[in-house]
Amino acid sequence: MQSIEVDFEVYKQLTIRRATEQVSYNEVVRELLGLDVQVPRTPSQGSSSAADWVAKGVRFPAGTEFRAAYKGKQYFASVEGGALVLNGKSYETPSAAAMSIADSAVNGWGFWECRFPGQSSWKVIKTLRKE
Repeated sequence: MQSIEVDFEVYKQLTIRRATEQVSYNEVVRELLGLDVQVPRTPSQGSSSAADWVAKGVRFPAGTEFRAAYKGKQYFASVEGGALVLNGKSYETPSAAAMSIADSAVNGWGFWECRFPGQSSWKVIKTLRKE
């Protein structure tokens, strides 16, 4: 995913223009530029891709971002090439990626949050699993 740097005043103005936290900064910029606001694709919409990652029946589209906080440090991963990639290494399960950080057994489904492409909100991934 591409990123751009902005100064604090620009960030503040973009934040003011968000009607709710569900409105992403990307949507604010698109509106300011006069571009159509895209409808975010959720895992249940659209077709799947070979680059998507499926774990325990949950499909994470390519480009899905993951984050976790552990011992005061933030960790970031993403879905690339059909796997969860953390620090350049691919993992088959969220728990395996979490254990590489914690150096002990961890339930990755409670450890990680994700944000789907085009969305602004983060979700703990265990909330996405069917009971």
